[in-house]
Amino acid sequence: MKSIHQAVVGALGLTLAVSALANPTDDAMHKLATESGCFACHSIEPGKAGPDGLKPVGPSWKEVAAQYAGKPGAQEFLTRIVLEGSSPYASHWQGKVSGLAMPPNAVAITEGNARMLVSWILSLKK
Repeated sequence: MKSIHQAVVGALGLTLAVSALANPTDDAMHKLATESGCFACHSIEPGKAGPDGLKPVGPSWKEVAAQYAGKPGAQEFLTRIVLEGSSPYASHWQGKVSGLAMPPNAVAITEGNARMLVSWILSLKK
């Protein structure tokens, strides 16, 4: 009986852990973004100036969420951009931000964490 109780408690703990990963908190995503260096170029809210007082380096995440809202494949596309970077010649953010392209970040964040962060970003409301 004791082993069944332990199995149930263990399964419940695992379920809660998986649920926490599937529905990350704002604090957890802020911490991940900070540790991964994301806030060097991005902010959550639009309108924040870059470090030099000019246009921000990259778009705010709420602007990204609005740009990609409801678009099929957005999560996979943005996860690839985070990991592999983007082309300065294909940027649809030109004139809105001071950065020309997103550098590859696979050395700073794992694919799983990038996917989780992108999912959270896409859930943000403007």
